[in-house]
Amino acid sequence: MTRLIEVNGREDILPKYRNTPIGLLLEYQNLNKTFSAYEKPRMLIGMCMDNRKNLWVPDNFAYIIRSGGANLFYHEFQVSYAIGVGGVQHIALIGHTNCEMVQLEERKDKFINGLAINAGWEKDTAQMHFENLSPFFEIGNAVDFLVAEAGRLRRRYPKVTIAPLFYNVVTNNLEQIEVE
Repeated sequence: MTRLIEVNGREDILPKYRNTPIGLLLEYQNLNKTFSAYEKPRMLIGMCMDNRKNLWVPDNFAYIIRSGGANLFYHEFQVSYAIGVGGVQHIALIGHTNCEMVQLEERKDKFINGLAINAGWEKDTAQMHFENLSPFFEIGNAVDFLVAEAGRLRRRYPKVTIAPLFYNVVTNNLEQIEVE
């Protein structure tokens, strides 16, 4: 069973994330922790490209990769760079409420028409583009996808702490995802 855990106080941060960059991220975003100065990134944040999300973190605190649905599969070189060159040992994988990478098929016509109008594509080319690539980017249930993607990344980078988190676009708060 998967549950979302709110962070309304420092004591709500799961013990495995306390006193880590992930805990600091939760404190900055949800608890308005005063910023500290950073000379180098402490973590990597992988988050959706959605324009409604804005994290409250200090400069130089994190590498940030934005990708539809927080899907980092096609960004593994950048993830590896942050770990190998940047030395990060913590990754926050952040999805959010009302993600448009969920049920992409519902937006197929809008996608096709938008490419025809805004990019000058022929509709049949836009349709083929959608049909060929949307299966790679459809995430299904956002929370379930984050749990699965965190698991995939943990297998790939076993010494790195990876936290699936969920952003509420109404409250602008992060919630922890716990699998029981």
